[in-house]
Amino acid sequence: MTETAVVTGLGLVTAAGIGVPASWEAICAGRGTATLGNSPGSPGSPGSPGSPGPEAGSGQAPGHLTCRVPGFDADSLLGAREAHRLDRFSQFALVAAAEALADAGLDTDSWDGTRVGVVLGTAFGGVNAYTVAQQALDGRGAHAVSPLLLPLYLPNMVAGQTAIAHRATGPCLVVSTACASGASAIGVARDMLLAGRCDIVITGGSDAALTPAVLSGFARLGALSGPGDGDPATASRPFDTARDGFVAAEGAGVLILERESHARARGARVQARLAGYGASADAHHPVAPHPDGTGLESAVRGALADAGLAAGDVDHVSAHATSTPLGDAVEAAVLARLLPHRPLVTSVKGVIGHALGAAGAIEAVCSVLSVTRGTVPPTANLTAADPECDLDIARTVVRRKVDAVLTTSVGFGGQNAALVVTAP
Repeated sequence: MTETAVVTGLGLVTAAGIGVPASWEAICAGRGTATLGNSPGSPGSPGSPGSPGPEAGSGQAPGHLTCRVPGFDADSLLGAREAHRLDRFSQFALVAAAEALADAGLDTDSWDGTRVGVVLGTAFGGVNAYTVAQQALDGRGAHAVSPLLLPLYLPNMVAGQTAIAHRATGPCLVVSTACASGASAIGVARDMLLAGRCDIVITGGSDAALTPAVLSGFARLGALSGPGDGDPATASRPFDTARDGFVAAEGAGVLILERESHARARGARVQARLAGYGASADAHHPVAPHPDGTGLESAVRGALADAGLAAGDVDHVSAHATSTPLGDAVEAAVLARLLPHRPLVTSVKGVIGHALGAAGAIEAVCSVLSVTRGTVPPTANLTAADPECDLDIARTVVRRKVDAVLTTSVGFGGQNAALVVTAP
């Protein structure tokens, strides 16, 4: 029998809640989470749980909408000693990984760590720690920079710290493809399993980059939704005629992937198959998608071919759709062209915002949940669909059998990734 990669565990940390149950319930309820201004517990808020320290300043530039993880107390979730050694993006990943491993029923104290890999994605790494260090350097000199700066800041530390926490001594790496990082990491993890290099891979993505500089950079590009005059929770509105940009978010999504033979041999509960992966580059523009969507189309075609599926086999699409005018329109045109049978399409970013390098991983977790629970979540805040986005977009939660989900991810640099999740 040809070996396949299966999903046996899931973990989430999102603006909708900490853990899969809280996040999924809010996503299915279509409750937007965007807020305006700094909020308690946000990275850099003096004295906030899991913050890099009081030197971090305001935590965000004034006037920017964000979707932040509520009530994240790293000290209680990870232990104060451990939390102090981790930037917020690593904290999220470790919490999500612990949930996913428990969900998979894996005992990390007794497993063969040499056959366990870690492949995680991030776009920004420990930008909170870097912000703190730069402020300390500017204000008080080099002696004020923490000796923990590099272990906190380096992007590879999210994988390294996860491996340390669970004694995973197999291949350990970080994938960074901007906002496609989480999906790209999952695809690389799948390839690693199918090549026989591991039996288990902890994979997904994490980002916590809601700092003044990052938000201001996105704003200067014209990518962010403005504060507007209405309810901030409705600002992220994928595919809507009134969309004006994305709402930046933070969070993590982690999946436990296993070779199917390994999972079956240990009697694991197989939740879904990761059946296909496709990737491509637009080779067009640093921050704008190819106007014809040729790169994304190539990634989708590759994922479907890898899964051995025809376009008509897709029941549901978990779209990248960030709520930007150009990005949503280009993606919608690709999906309409490739999937003329009009499967139900959702963007969970209406609820949780755009979690940057974690987005694709969070959406992969949601794709598995759609299969296991027979549920298509709604696209929140969609009041008037853009005629240019000619898709069958789920406006309310839909309960139905879902055998195959396509999920798409796009990132700056022309990065494209697509995953196909199917019923086991």
